[in-house]
Amino acid sequence: MPLPADDRLIVAMDVPNAIAGLELAAKLGDSVSFYKIGLGMLTGGGLALANELKAEQGKKIFLDMKLFDIGATVEAAVRGLAQFDLDFLTVHGDPYVVKAAKEGAAGKPLKILAVTILTSLDRADLDGALIREGDLADLVVERAGNAFAAGADGVIASPREAALIRALPEAAGKLLVTPGVRPAGADLGDQKRVETPASALAAGADHLVVGRPIWKAEDPRAAAQAILQEIAAI
Repeated sequence: MPLPADDRLIVAMDVPNAIAGLELAAKLGDSVSFYKIGLGMLTGGGLALANELKAEQGKKIFLDMKLFDIGATVEAAVRGLAQFDLDFLTVHGDPYVVKAAKEGAAGKPLKILAVTILTSLDRADLDGALIREGDLADLVVERAGNAFAAGADGVIASPREAALIRALPEAAGKLLVTPGVRPAGADLGDQKRVETPASALAAGADHLVVGRPIWKAEDPRAAAQAILQEIAAI
């Protein structure tokens, strides 16, 4: 018997446009209740897709824009996006960005999630970007703590750092959303810091973001159901 949707599973709609997104949602049906729409979809009707999934299908929406700019611009952008009935929005985890985003979302239910360090990056990538020396996990935890202090409702982080972040006193009552989640045996793609759904949840994650293992599957609904089975066993 198919399992019902579980909000802990967020499916990343990393497809070319809104039409492909609606086709994917139709295939997944009631197996998925939460979708992530990212920057790559923006010019392909991403906001229209978000509104369609939210208003017509009752889905929850995570808008993954990773906003980064001067404070006034971030505040204005978030204020505009907060007019839509969205659930999560990402910004970069720099404290001034988080504070500006929270000001823009004031009075709205939109949750501001701070990006710590992208799960596609490793220490060599940080060196190339002239990010200060130090263990990557330590930097992620420090950025998470700073984001919480600035008012973030939660953070985005690799499942490998989830337990460290969840242990922070500042993390109490905050959301922890983990991309870089792959079922056992799945292709890693461009992700470098990954874990299985079960291990990510066990480490303290509230939500798992899964993209290619579902939307590239021959049967996306079956792929989603397999992950729901793993989640249900936690």
